[in-house]
Formats: sequence, structure tokens, C-alpha cells
Amino acid sequence: MKEDKLQPHHHHHHHHHHRLLLRRLAAFSGNNLIRHMSFILLLALSFTFGYFSAPQLPSPPPLQTPIDHPTTTTTTTPMVIPDHDRFSTRCAATPVPSKLIRQTIINRLFNGSSPYYNFPPPHVAHLLRPKRVKGWGSTGSVFETLIRKVKPRTIIELGTFLGASAIHMAELATRLGLKTQIICVDDFRGWPGFQTRFTDIGSVNGDVMLMYQFMQNVVYFNATGSILPVPHSTGSALEALCELGVFADLIEVDAGHDFHSAWSDINRAYKLLRPGGVMFGHDYFTAADERGVRRAVKLFAGVKGLRIRTDGQHWVIDSAESH
Repeated sequence: MKEDKLQPHHHHHHHHHHRLLLRRLAAFSGNNLIRHMSFILLLALSFTFGYFSAPQLPSPPPLQTPIDHPTTTTTTTPMVIPDHDRFSTRCAATPVPSKLIRQTIINRLFNGSSPYYNFPPPHVAHLLRPKRVKGWGSTGSVFETLIRKVKPRTIIELGTFLGASAIHMAELATRLGLKTQIICVDDFRGWPGFQTRFTDIGSVNGDVMLMYQFMQNVVYFNATGSILPVPHSTGSALEALCELGVFADLIEVDAGHDFHSAWSDINRAYKLLRPGGVMFGHDYFTAADERGVRRAVKLFAGVKGLRIRTDGQHWVIDSAESH
């Protein structure tokens, strides 16, 4: 009986120990599970934060085109090169007769009064020299050659500075018995710092006396009847002359010497050239080469199909001579 009583007690103790072991195992497993879940959650949050904070790179192209989207060949339209030799202003349909050009310019640009009237104004008279003529290539053989050939009634000169070439052309025309009007287009501002070289050209309140000295030179050579200044930029002046219908038989282009300035002047000036007229200019052979006048002249002649002739440093394009 003692043995029978002890046996159940031992069995009960065994079961109690087993349940205690299971509870500890469960607790241990639960704690481990929580730790593992916490680690996994932390890892997931770190990955998510890293993904959204990293710069987004474009998706790589597919290794091959999907079957349901076959490739196609696209024909690209060639790039259209802008037409840089055209300007918007249209010239007057009816040209101003040569004998009326001088008075037309005085009426429209000088309010009907000649710029030589009451010249010089008192406030600049003391700053002017009786004669101060200076130019570059202003007496070359090309001037007489072209004036003899063209016998111009009207000459437009772009870039006149102190009037050396204009005065020379006026003298040549008079010697040949021609009644020629020379229109000198220049803003008469020189270039920044030019007075360090021409120290005798004065100024008043920043207004350089270049135009007044030019006019004084014209007065000195008694050429006021054949030389008329147009004191504006070449671009605006040529557009105005175009609209007025002022055309010329001979045009000299000798203003800006960089490519863009020369290109603009040449194209605008050509619109004012009478049929059979001649356009010419200086500084064709210089160190600027393809960055200056020569490039502009060659490009223009190529576009228009015209021939270029040279005379020393001067280039000549005759509108009647094509390639």
C-alpha cells in the first residue's frame, strides 16, 4: 500500500515538472520571437528609409524588346538652317531720283535744315582744328577705278570716321565732271578709348566731337554740297534709307570689322544697290581672316552667287558679275 501511495505522488510531480518546463520553454521562445520580430522590423524600416532617401536612377533598358511592341524606324526631319541673309524691312517700291536724294535726307532726317547751317556751333568751335583728316586705305587706286567705271550719281559710305575716303571720292568725282552725292553713314562715336590715340579730338559732357571735326574737314575742302552725314548706326540708317527708297550706284562698306557687323552691313547695303551697281570695302586681308570681314564677304558672295575681286586690301563685288 505504501508503494501504491507513493507511485501516484511521483507521477504527479513528474507532470508538474513537465508543465513548468513547457511554460519556461514557451516564455523563452516568446522572448526570442519578440526579439527576432523586432530585429526584422528594424531591418525593414532601415531598408525602406534608405530606398526613399536614395537618388532615383532611371530603370535600365530591357534586354530585348517585348514581342508585343515591335521596333519601328523613325525618319528624322533634317534641321532647317535659318536664312541669315534676309532682313525684315522692305525697301520702297519707287526709288528716289538721284537729284532729289540730298533734299530727301535733309527733309526726313534733319527736319528740313542742312546740318551745315550755322556751322560750327559756338560751344564746339574752339575744340575743332581747321583740318584733321585721317583714314586707312582712303586713297587707294580702287576708288578711282570704280568711280571711273560706275560713274556714280549716288555713293553710300558706311564708316566714315574723319571723312578721308569721302573727301577723296568727292574730289575724284569733281575731277571727272560727275555730280555725285556721297551719303556718309556713321554714328560718329569712334570706339571706346579711341581718344587715347586721337588726343586732339575733344568732347563736351561725354559728347565726342568726332562728327563736328568730320564736318569741319568737309567745310575745309569745300565739299559740303556733295557730302552729307547720316549720324546713326549703320543698321538703323540703312533700314531708314531702304524705307525711303534711297538707292546708290556705289556702296563702300568699311564700318565694323568683326564678322557679325560686316555680315549685317553687307546684307543690308546690298538691298540699296541699284541694278548693275558695285559694292566694295576695306580690310579683306587681315589677321582676322575667317573671323572678320573676309569671312562675311565670302559667305555673302557664296549665298548670292557673286564673284569677289580684290584690289590691295579692298574687296569688290559687282552685282552684274556672277560666278
